[in-house]
Amino acid sequence: MNHPASILVTGATGFVGSCLVAKLSQMADFCVLGAHRVDLPFVDYPSAVVGDINNDTDWRTVVHGQEVVIHSAARVHVMDDNSFDPLTEFRQVNVDGTLNLARQAAAAGVRRFIFISSIKVNGEGTTVGAPYHADAQPAPVDLYGISKMEAEQGLRTLATETGMEVVIIRPVLVYGAGVKANFLSMMHWLHKGVPLPFGAIHNRRSLVALDNLVDLIVTCIDHPAAANQIFLVSDGEDLSTTELLRRMGVALGKPARLLPVPSWMLEAGATMLGKKALSQRLCGSLQVDISKTRELLNWTAPVSVDEALRKTAKHFLEQQNK
Repeated sequence: MNHPASILVTGATGFVGSCLVAKLSQMADFCVLGAHRVDLPFVDYPSAVVGDINNDTDWRTVVHGQEVVIHSAARVHVMDDNSFDPLTEFRQVNVDGTLNLARQAAAAGVRRFIFISSIKVNGEGTTVGAPYHADAQPAPVDLYGISKMEAEQGLRTLATETGMEVVIIRPVLVYGAGVKANFLSMMHWLHKGVPLPFGAIHNRRSLVALDNLVDLIVTCIDHPAAANQIFLVSDGEDLSTTELLRRMGVALGKPARLLPVPSWMLEAGATMLGKKALSQRLCGSLQVDISKTRELLNWTAPVSVDEALRKTAKHFLEQQNK
């Protein structure tokens, strides 16, 4: 490149977006602009306020002059959604909002649109040894996954109609410094030394460290082979829940106290308590095959699982000591 490429990142304050913006801001090849819903006066990078993301959002001044758009903003999946019509609300942001942005990006001459989708487009789980593949038929189960699939379909149609390149990345569960939800709860349990009934779970789950996901996104900005492709991403090492807890305990300096309760017993108990979805995450398998990502992009995850767990644990412990 003869000049720094102009990159727009939506969801710039989110878990993935904030790490991505920080990475791009350090690289001489890129000039990054972060899009925010509200004014944030203390960010240390160029930013623009766009308000709520839906079919009416005006992106024209924001996408003007941009070469690449990385769309990481979304209405995210939540375990207990109490919305009156959650599918409509997912669609307003994740489908209508995404396609509205993409249409305005294409009209402004944006060369490439990178969409951060979700493995939920593939489905909710696999059997051990039968991982999801990037180009397999989508089979989303929950409403969030359905909305992401519909956004992908619309983007691919738009790419055909306009010539704007579209890259779709479907991450598995992302962890790293500042992770929330179940992963954070797991660290709290381990840190407190709580005995956990997860010592005999023989599932396999693919995870992706935040740094590895960001590295792949950066790779997709200008890699010629990424154009109009779908990629799955993981660390390249699948773990059982038992193994993950043990290795996270090592990273925290608090050896995991795991009781060997059979997984069928955990699943039965969780179903009785109305926590079947949680038991699926703890006891079920979800594996992805990233051979396409590796071969087409010549990409390898730069950070090992244990290194990423140590970084995650370090941030967690620093927050505990504040």
